[in-house]
Amino acid sequence: MIVVTGATGNVGRTLVRLLAEEGHQVTAVSRRITDADVPSGVRAVAADLADSPALPAFPAAMDAVFLMIGGDLMMSGDPARVVAPFARAGRIVLLSSQGVATRPDSPSHGRAFAAYEQAVMDSGTAWTILRPGGFASNSYAWVPSVRAARTVAAPFGDVPLPVIDPDDIAAVAAVALTRPGHEKAVYELTGPAATTPRERAGAIAEAIGEPLTFVDQTRDEARAQMLAFMPAPVADTTLDILGAPTVRERTATTDVETLLGRPATPFTAWAARNAPAFR
Repeated sequence: MIVVTGATGNVGRTLVRLLAEEGHQVTAVSRRITDADVPSGVRAVAADLADSPALPAFPAAMDAVFLMIGGDLMMSGDPARVVAPFARAGRIVLLSSQGVATRPDSPSHGRAFAAYEQAVMDSGTAWTILRPGGFASNSYAWVPSVRAARTVAAPFGDVPLPVIDPDDIAAVAAVALTRPGHEKAVYELTGPAATTPRERAGAIAEAIGEPLTFVDQTRDEARAQMLAFMPAPVADTTLDILGAPTVRERTATTDVETLLGRPATPFTAWAARNAPAFR
């Protein structure tokens, strides 16, 4: 049995589907998940990782666990306590952040994720750490303005980053969860090439067949929007990365291609696949 936490998110939903298609028994875990959210044959468990009484609902015998920590729990949770219920699994694959390496002094992307990584490493079970950079799916934040006014508003419009397709993260996680040879491995996951927000808006415009106007936001304007759905330390470090990325954050890695045997998915392909969301 493979347990997938964060099972209704951009990575978890695809991971559940991939594992089910490969014939694995899967328990999908999310706070408000229902049977309608998962493929046939997958067990859905509504549980909050911050709520210890809910955790016994997980299978007694877990071959592997995909562990995804949400923003609030990442900043306020006790890593050892959150990880402990999964220590009896055969292996844990943790979705962490590239910021552990590139922003070690950040309270969110650096120190908070590093604490969860250490808790997983100390758990006594086999482990693999995935450290993605920015997600292509962060562009979903543009959906309302694209639909309403065919505009995209974003800060740092000409700063490039190699954002990653969450489906690639899911595919890498499936490999790490089900195949040998990934114990004590740390993978840094990015897209195949750096693109700017302005270029990504152009890719969405091409995907939907409509011109889009790009509006340059100030940092303060972008921060105000981000605070509606993420803690302040997460927003602040995210803006630091978007506006002044390090050389490492700007550079595409080859880990996705090495693990999957194919290049990482370009943003243009993500935009084409998700065009209906923006129409």
